[in-house]
Amino acid sequence: MDTNRDIVIATQDLTLGYDNHPIVCNITVDIKRGEFIGILGPNGSGKSTFLRVLLGLIKPLSGKISVLNSSPAHGNINIGYMPQMRSHLTIANMTGRALIEATCDGLHYGLPILSKTRKQQIQKTLEMVGADRFADRIFKQLSGGERQRIYLAQALLGNPDILLLDEPLSSLDPRYQDVFIALLNEIQRNLDVTILFTAHDPNPLLGTMSRVLFFANGKAAIGDINIIITSATLTAMYGTPIEVVRLRNRLFVLSDTQQNILGEVRHHHD
Repeated sequence: MDTNRDIVIATQDLTLGYDNHPIVCNITVDIKRGEFIGILGPNGSGKSTFLRVLLGLIKPLSGKISVLNSSPAHGNINIGYMPQMRSHLTIANMTGRALIEATCDGLHYGLPILSKTRKQQIQKTLEMVGADRFADRIFKQLSGGERQRIYLAQALLGNPDILLLDEPLSSLDPRYQDVFIALLNEIQRNLDVTILFTAHDPNPLLGTMSRVLFFANGKAAIGDINIIITSATLTAMYGTPIEVVRLRNRLFVLSDTQQNILGEVRHHHD
């Protein structure tokens, strides 16, 4: 693996899975500081599993991995994380600010006594993501877009070097998807943070991604979207004919049954 200090994530022949059952094999990637990596692929292909390995929540089955020049470790304060499923938190009768305060160490819930400095950090982060104006409202009364900003503030607390976002667009209306991505672009420029962003649909990210990390059929490939999201590359990965169609600046990845294998963007209303 490259030991260049600008490389924040490096893997070599990495195999991921559960109970000795591989999901994806031979992942070899180098991700540099400040990149925006779109992690794409169908359900069950290993996208979320890859994030969990980076977080030190599970161990790889084999291969090598380095995150910020160290082995992955659970609770690394230099990594911010927005999990995919947060529905259990919506029942909490607390404000968005209280939610962040109760989980500000990223690991435990509770009723902490925060220092003035910590409270100021939380306020600054809320302002950074544009959530300060509604942070003191009851969380479960917030819209999907507002909740995502609270979650993003939680992940950014402490100015991490790496930000991992697991399907953050899945609950957002298409208009708010664009707003959220624009916000991430601004944050990335200001903080020089490396972003890894899992998604089913590449289209909202077309103008944003530095590169694509694509998982499919137990394989992984990384590179420019115009190299990875092509009929030839995906046919080789899937082992069956795949056609990539560009229509009105949108990409559709079609199987031999003409089904869009990445799935359509689901429309939600905030």
